[in-house]
Amino acid sequence: MYPQSTSFAASAAPAPRPTVRFLLAHPAHFIALGLGAGLSRNAPGTVGTLWAWLAFLLLQHWLDPLRLGLLIVFATLGGWWACTLTARHMRVADPGAIVWDEVVAFWLVLWLAMPMGFWGQFWAFALFRFFDAVKPGPVGWADALFKGFGWRGGWGILFDDLVAAFCTLLVIALWRFWV
Repeated sequence: MYPQSTSFAASAAPAPRPTVRFLLAHPAHFIALGLGAGLSRNAPGTVGTLWAWLAFLLLQHWLDPLRLGLLIVFATLGGWWACTLTARHMRVADPGAIVWDEVVAFWLVLWLAMPMGFWGQFWAFALFRFFDAVKPGPVGWADALFKGFGWRGGWGILFDDLVAAFCTLLVIALWRFWV
């Protein structure tokens, strides 16, 4: 059903938009597509980040900060595998439907910046989406650094979002320092 090769010819056409069938065809797809958030026709990255926000708010009721941090570490490592495999199956180096990178990066932002009220979380969300979508400075550099298929490309899917998370956290830290 899926090619076993890790490289594709330059002329290979991108896979069509993923479907529910694709989402459920492999556990890696389910993870990488953010449990379905990546199937959104409009702004899947924003939908994935919103899903991450809601999931984090629920998870913090059951997990203490240490366990949340461990979850983020394991979600990043598992997401690396899932993003690598799903991108290969989609035949696109960094498909927009893969939103697990937004999920783990925004979890990191919330984990390190909490406690915050709704408006603090909202501005963290807005800042993260800005850095992830516009890719200014270091985020653009990180986005270009690891491209292609295989483990390097899978890491690249995650890396630019982790840099966007760092930039978001830096702005939040500066704001807290100066205000």
